[in-house]
Amino acid sequence: MNSLNSEAFVLFGQHILWSDMVGNLFGLAALALGWRRSIWTWPVQFLAGLILFGAFFGHLTGSAGKQAVVMLVALYGWWQWQRGKDEGGDGHIAVRFATWRERAVMAAAAAAGTVAVALLFKAYPTLSWDPWPDAYIFVGTIVAMYAQARGMVEFWFAWLLVDLVGVPLNFANGYAFSGFVYVIYGALVLWGLRDWWLRSRAAAQPTLEGAPA
Repeated sequence: MNSLNSEAFVLFGQHILWSDMVGNLFGLAALALGWRRSIWTWPVQFLAGLILFGAFFGHLTGSAGKQAVVMLVALYGWWQWQRGKDEGGDGHIAVRFATWRERAVMAAAAAAGTVAVALLFKAYPTLSWDPWPDAYIFVGTIVAMYAQARGMVEFWFAWLLVDLVGVPLNFANGYAFSGFVYVIYGALVLWGLRDWWLRSRAAAQPTLEGAPA
C-alpha cells in the first residue's frame, strides 16, 4: 500500500498524495450522489473509505480505524435507503426535517462522542496529531452520514459544521487535496441543502383534491 501514500504531484507548494487525492475524489462523488438521492452514494462512500483504510493501515492506525467506522456507516446507509427508496414516490428516498427530539439526540451524541474520541486520541497520541479537532471532524462525519441515511435535511447542516474545521485542519496537517476538496464540499453542501429543503417543504404541502400533484 506504500504506492497509495506516494506523491502524485505538487500544487501551490503542497505535496499531493495519491491516497489523499483518490479517496477524497470518491468522497466528493459520494456527496454529489447524495444530493441527487442516488443509492449509489453509499457504495461510492464505502469505496472511498476502503481506499483510505488501505492507505492508512499499518501506518496511521487511528486514521485506518476511522475509515473502518465510515465504511460501517456506509453499509447502514445503503440498507436504510434500500428500505425507503419508494417513499419519495420517484424511486428515491423521501427527505424530511428531523424532529426536535432527533436533533437533540444527534447534538448530544455529537458532543459526547467528540469528548470521548478526543480523550481516546489524547490517551494514545499516535492515533491523531490534533485530538480535539480530529475528533470533532470524525464524530461530525458519522453524525452527518447517519442523518443522511435517515433522509434528514440536517445532514447538510452537519456537513457545513464539519467543513468549518476540516478545511484549515487538512491544510495545517499537509493534506492539501483534502483541504481543497472540503472547499468544494462546502459549495455542494449549499446546493444540496437547498434541494433537500425544497423537497421536504413540497412533500409537507397537502395536495388539494382535483389539483395536479
